Amino acid sequence: MANDSPSNPTRLHKGRGAVSNLAGRFVDQVSSRESDGWALELEPLERIETVAIEEKAKSIIATNSSPDIPFTQSINAYRGCEHGCVYCYARPAHAYMDLSPGLDFETRLFYKPNAAELLEQALRKKGYQCSPIAMGTNTDPYQPLEKDKQITRQILETLQRHRHPLTIVTKSQLIVRDLPILAEMARDNLVHVAISVTTLDNDLKRRLEPRTAGPAARLRTIEALSGAGIPTAVMAAPMIPALNDSELENILTSASEAGAIQAAYILLRLPFEVAPLFRQWLAEHYPQRAAHVMSLVQQSRGGKDNQSEFGERQRGTGVFAQLLRQRFKVHCRKLGLNERKLALDSSRFTLPLRAGDQQSLF
Repeated sequence: MANDSPSNPTRLHKGRGAVSNLAGRFVDQVSSRESDGWALELEPLERIETVAIEEKAKSIIATNSSPDIPFTQSINAYRGCEHGCVYCYARPAHAYMDLSPGLDFETRLFYKPNAAELLEQALRKKGYQCSPIAMGTNTDPYQPLEKDKQITRQILETLQRHRHPLTIVTKSQLIVRDLPILAEMARDNLVHVAISVTTLDNDLKRRLEPRTAGPAARLRTIEALSGAGIPTAVMAAPMIPALNDSELENILTSASEAGAIQAAYILLRLPFEVAPLFRQWLAEHYPQRAAHVMSLVQQSRGGKDNQSEFGERQRGTGVFAQLLRQRFKVHCRKLGLNERKLALDSSRFTLPLRAGDQQSLF
């Protein structure tokens, strides 16, 4: 199977995050274009269109027992994400589809039209234990494709109908479309939302997260959600050494002023194929800063590009990571963020009825 090699010249594509179609881990044959010395860039830069591919999923709720993740159940309505965030730790999953974690991840998207149907079936299974379902833990449930497919909307309606608690993490202002559903669920303590704000710098946002809402739009989204009575957090993630970490306090302050009552952060994670993709991106966009950024990353990851150990993968280790953690704690205390622990109500859950089942009189 042929695929682009990392030795190929990287090329910037407008509106795309990755700068190559780096081969996935399961590719056993790689092709490479080499210059003959006469011309390097005679081919026109083609526009890469987004392709939506229907995937008939067999199950919809994923479970985990990771000790450093605050949920045990999650739903991902989509594979791949058009937002194009170059650092996204979900990118390697595309290799399992025989696709590249690079440009393929953000241009060849899979959607699950039977997600709501599968959810009904899962909630009805004998012995199902209700606990909050997390959305947005892998790919964004409100990426641009959602505007057309409305799969996240169908999932929300199903969860609302059965009074099932959920949490959502997103970068998109499209979530405001579902404000009536979310506000009603919030009144029953069934939903929390976190808005990811990586930077307040529009230029950095455009390079780092090309097809996401701008910083001002995300802050307005926090304001709209909190104004509707929905408990809203800001996710300052990822914090990238020598690139956006200096913004941590400003991000927390701006989000707090917009109505956020909770906050969290994650130090940049670079699992497997993401590390070379991020290095390529740095070389293209910030060549003079690239070595310094990666030096600090490795100082915070035990001398490697990535740490996967529980308890360390989210926060890192070393002097830089400790300082970032302290800065976060101090500023949250100053702003009154995270003062109370929010717990969703799982006791309201109502079991979906089968055909012929008798409804409750109460």
